[in-house]
Amino acid sequence: MPFADVGEVSCDPRNALVFEHGWQSWSPTGAYRLDDRPPRAADPTIQTLCYRPETPAPAGVFQGEGLLAIDPGDGGPVELWSAPGPLQVPSIRARREHDRLVVSADGPVRHSRTAKPLAQALRDWAGTIAIGHAPESFPAVPPMWCTWYGYWDKVTEADVLENLELARRHRVDADMFLIDDGYEAGIGDWLDLRPEFGSLERAVGAITDAGKRAGIWVAPFLAGHRSRIFREHPDWLIPGVSAGHMWDQDLAVLDVTHPDAAAHLVHVFERLAAIGLTHFKLDYIYAGALPGRRHQDVDPIAAYRRGLELIREGAGPGATIHGCGAPMLPSLGLVDIMRVSPDIAPTLLPRSGDISQPSQLGARLAGAAREFLHARWWVNDPDCLLARPEMEAREDWAAHIAATGGLRGSSDPIAALDAWGLETTRRLLVPTRTDPS
Repeated sequence: MPFADVGEVSCDPRNALVFEHGWQSWSPTGAYRLDDRPPRAADPTIQTLCYRPETPAPAGVFQGEGLLAIDPGDGGPVELWSAPGPLQVPSIRARREHDRLVVSADGPVRHSRTAKPLAQALRDWAGTIAIGHAPESFPAVPPMWCTWYGYWDKVTEADVLENLELARRHRVDADMFLIDDGYEAGIGDWLDLRPEFGSLERAVGAITDAGKRAGIWVAPFLAGHRSRIFREHPDWLIPGVSAGHMWDQDLAVLDVTHPDAAAHLVHVFERLAAIGLTHFKLDYIYAGALPGRRHQDVDPIAAYRRGLELIREGAGPGATIHGCGAPMLPSLGLVDIMRVSPDIAPTLLPRSGDISQPSQLGARLAGAAREFLHARWWVNDPDCLLARPEMEAREDWAAHIAATGGLRGSSDPIAALDAWGLETTRRLLVPTRTDPS
């Protein structure tokens, strides 16, 4: 659908702010002055992986996905243009014309204005959109420990068991242990194990025998070109659609509207739940909302939401569904926990200069800008605490985590923590706040 003008705002060019809400977990989000250059994708691959690939923002234009808000900076009301709800999410742009901002969108929008400050306007908007889609309240979620930032994709069963024991010995109060990427034989082959990992059943059994909950990472809508599912079931994939390039391979997309692919997806989560897993971190799930010709004629957001419903069917009604790399508005009502920032990294700045990429700076900026979603749409996940000595500016990252109401998780090898890191980890691993931020 082409962009059409939907409104305009007179503003003070020196003081006006435009709030852009990014498409998915890793998309930059924040408020910018009119002379700022908001973050944009460094290359086409990152545009697919971390932004909304079908609507790259033109140069010199502000763009929000499902939400764009303007504080005119002259004492006038804050004005918001937004999606009608989670099923239709337009891209919304603002272009500067002298002392005005002209707003356009490529789909239906709601317009509202308020005399409240921008931060409160965002909170009120999130609360309004949540009505009828999200729960009215959110229980406190206990903290976790995660394998990823300590072991990456070389994690083993032994690493999990070692940290389970060290957490007990050093009084690191993690209630759930999450086995992240690296256990699987291939991207898409979630029930086939990488031989070097060991036994998933033994690892999960040890976690649950210790009185903890067990979680696992899955990228459920991806099929790497080296995977068995890609070779054996090409009819289960959306033809001609690429989810980008990662793990040194191109990534195809599972078509959840195909009956056999849908049955496979349910089966994967039934099997994982059967061995005792109750927390499912779903990653790279932007792939499920990519445009393409599916087996059934449904729009991408409807297909994406159907995919999440199938996962819930397989995982069971009591499972915790944890989104990451996930379209924000289209996930409303379908996830319990949502990553609201790019990945953290041991480095302060992203290597590519693009703050959608792993870094402390990108995770801090987007996480703070989306704090208003916590306990209104879901439990926010600001990503894990890293407190080991090699973490750059680790005191600043710990302060950011302390200021959020969201999920607390440690992802350091516990043996790598010094005295400060261990004390900080113990202090910050607390349940989530139940009141909206």
